[in-house]
Amino acid sequence: MRIPILKLNQYLLISIQTELDDQTALQFQEDLLGKIHEEGSNGVVIDLTSVDMIDSFIAKVLGDVVDMSSLMGARVVLTGIRPAVAITLIDMGIKLEGVSTALDLEQGLASLQQELEG
Repeated sequence: MRIPILKLNQYLLISIQTELDDQTALQFQEDLLGKIHEEGSNGVVIDLTSVDMIDSFIAKVLGDVVDMSSLMGARVVLTGIRPAVAITLIDMGIKLEGVSTALDLEQGLASLQQELEG
């Protein structure tokens, strides 16, 4: 299953609406990085509102996606992080330094616009 990646102006919007398995997470990583390169996007909002929990592998992939996106020049905002997801990220030592968070997709997009457009 592929996770849809929507383009809005120079931004990419992703709302993960399913529990992530290893294959889906790796496919998402590849698709997102390809889309950043293809579109020249400078900002990404990843909405995790529907994700109840993640395992250690998915936590690592999510951290890698944030780092790789940054290396490609795209700022990432994570939205809708549930307590269990936050706990797993911290327990796994995934450092999301410099990554903004927001309660929902709308606030995440506003945060991204503020950061990038000043």
